[in-house]
Amino acid sequence: MTFRIACALALSFIVSCAAVAEDAAADKKPAEEQAAARGLPAEVVTNHTITVAGEKIAFVARAGAVRLHDAQSGAPQADVAFVSYERAAAQPLQRPVVFVFNGGPGAASAWLGLGALSPWRLRFDAEAPAPSTPPLVIDNAESWIAFADLVFVDPPGAGYSKLLGEGEDVRKHFFSVEGDVDALAVVVRRWLTRRQRAASPKYLVGESYGGFRVIKLARALQERESVGVDGLVLVSPVLDFAWLEGSRNLLSFAAYLPSFAAIARAAKDRADLADVEAYAAGEYVVDLLKGVQDGDAMARVGVNVARFTGLERELVGRLAGRVDAKTFARERRRAAGRVLSLYDAEISGYDPAPFARDSEWSDPVLDALRAPLGAAMTEIVADKLKWPIGDARYEILNDQVAHHWDFGRGGRAAAEALSDLRQALALDPRLKVLVVHGLADLVTPYFATKLLLDQLPDFGDGARVRLTVLPGGHMLYTHDDARQLLRDAARTLIDAKQGRRDIDK
Repeated sequence: MTFRIACALALSFIVSCAAVAEDAAADKKPAEEQAAARGLPAEVVTNHTITVAGEKIAFVARAGAVRLHDAQSGAPQADVAFVSYERAAAQPLQRPVVFVFNGGPGAASAWLGLGALSPWRLRFDAEAPAPSTPPLVIDNAESWIAFADLVFVDPPGAGYSKLLGEGEDVRKHFFSVEGDVDALAVVVRRWLTRRQRAASPKYLVGESYGGFRVIKLARALQERESVGVDGLVLVSPVLDFAWLEGSRNLLSFAAYLPSFAAIARAAKDRADLADVEAYAAGEYVVDLLKGVQDGDAMARVGVNVARFTGLERELVGRLAGRVDAKTFARERRRAAGRVLSLYDAEISGYDPAPFARDSEWSDPVLDALRAPLGAAMTEIVADKLKWPIGDARYEILNDQVAHHWDFGRGGRAAAEALSDLRQALALDPRLKVLVVHGLADLVTPYFATKLLLDQLPDFGDGARVRLTVLPGGHMLYTHDDARQLLRDAARTLIDAKQGRRDIDK
């Protein structure tokens, strides 16, 4: 081969490679542009006022999204929507900022937002919620805007947030414990950076799985995003899923018993359940551990559990004193053909199959609130926040996210956040935690959390972690009195000027 021919061939190869690279870049660019085009609209800023406790409060609302990209390719992966409310004319570095997350997984932040914290809320029915309840939005007299700026964040798959990247790997990443926490840590850090709020006091609030989420998020922020938080507010949290799984953990039956008794007695205060708590953490556990072949132990368990729950002695005996939440919810009012809500057992609905041995039912609280909450948030975003989201659906509770969620090694039953909380408290002596539960919650019973928190060292100050139990259920803020008490407890934690009031432990 002559030198001239070799050079010609080499030049041809280089040109061909360049053409291939150019074609690949051309193919990649439209793909990224297409992903970006599917994204959420640009941030919109509006100004508002509400009156809280006789005080007129002016605030700035922002509706927008944080775009997340693949760290290596730079391709858009997700748009994470947020709505923030910031008090006007406040000193930003002295003003606390609260990041709010719901649970599910797959639940949007409107549950806590329109239920309790934001400047506007859904007007709840005085008796029981229903899908046809008009989605009436009113000024929220208990809004936390009075003492903190608020940022409500919806992870991908919830609210208006969406995945932009294609492929199963993208979905698997965001719909997992670790991927979810990594993504939300970036969202929090970038929001703080954009608003120049890195030096502001920072708090994380989470409900249900959101409580589990924000405990892990606090560690991720500290370790990977250089963001420290001053406190956590956990509303109806799950700390360890093994305590909610039933028959494989005998202590779970003890964890639920005080909540069953609260319904049977129509208790409105935890003090009314002192005898049940003592029995559940003592004689009940001892007799359960003796086993079903100990006739005397089973006889005692049958008598006591029937007395505390109001269930028939014969039923309790057949169950060997091991009553799960679903059995209690159906059997408590079975004679009337009604089932209790697991989310607020003070409220019941009709059993769709009252004469069948087994039944599946939509929850009279959780499922009844989906439509009015989703519709109310859609109205606020369009009419008050003016965010041009078009006809996109607000995912108030995306069941597919929960169905596909990856809890990691060991699955859901092995997932826990108590060890993360222990590490966070040990490392940062300034961190404080408020845990709030409802008496009538049969999803995350308060006594399970109490027993778990009792295993924490005091880390120099036992008051750094406080548990308070209020009237109501899982979404305790649907009760007016509980919503007010929740606000007061949070303000005690957040507002240093108010000092610290005692909270029941």
